Amino acid sequence: MQMTDKDRELLAVLSENARMPTATIARRLGLSRTTVQARIERLEREGVIAGYGVRLSEGYEKGLVKAHVLVTIAPRALSRVTPELAAIREIRTLHSVSGSFDLIAVVAAASISELDHLIDRIGEIEGVEKTLSSIILSTRIDR
Repeated sequence: MQMTDKDRELLAVLSENARMPTATIARRLGLSRTTVQARIERLEREGVIAGYGVRLSEGYEKGLVKAHVLVTIAPRALSRVTPELAAIREIRTLHSVSGSFDLIAVVAAASISELDHLIDRIGEIEGVEKTLSSIILSTRIDR
């Protein structure tokens, strides 16, 4: 798909607030409302925009305990482990990585004790050989 500078600007505005009225977006971009609507529909149709979600408030996020959980899995266990990890709602993202660990899960829990339970739960999944956790103390950049 051919992306223009205006398409990139539109995506940046939508990433700030996907519920912003089309007329407001149009004014910010210097385009007509119908042009903005057509661009959004094209970006959705072509799969550039895959969906819309909720961005939680900074106050709510600050109340959560977040961590990176590095996971080593047994050979050929990825296809068994991934669906079980996907079923754990506290896992925000799961990345396959190179190096001494196979996966990195970014998790969020309401308290240290819930985080401790969550890490134990991950370690108990059949095929998980070991975990190493690092609690996130603060976020310096969030784009």
